[in-house]
Amino acid sequence: MRHDTLADCLSIIKNAETIGREECLVPSTKLIKDVLKVMKENKYIKGYEPVGQHIKVMLSKKINNCNVIKPRFSFKKNEFEKWEKRYLPAKAFGILIVTTSKGIMDHNKAKKEQIGGKLLGYVY
Repeated sequence: MRHDTLADCLSIIKNAETIGREECLVPSTKLIKDVLKVMKENKYIKGYEPVGQHIKVMLSKKINNCNVIKPRFSFKKNEFEKWEKRYLPAKAFGILIVTTSKGIMDHNKAKKEQIGGKLLGYVY
């Protein structure tokens, strides 16, 4: 039984990237689809498509690391730098995936819209 499907998904993607695969299968949930959409917009994956109860992810070999952030810390609109320093290796390198009242997005978009929310994960 899976307890954290997002953690499983990002772990599968990271492992597939590490061994050099072109694609991988991850569990299908609305949250994972939204996270994959953010990753595709930032060109960390080529694309994804549903396959039965799974999602096939086409990898672009651009991910060095990705993981969930637990617990899902809340953040205010002026706290982005604190979390970037904690989870990303350098300034303007990688993205934090966040959930806000306007949906799931990367931290750069949340910064522009000046909204807070909760941290889900990071990719670089």
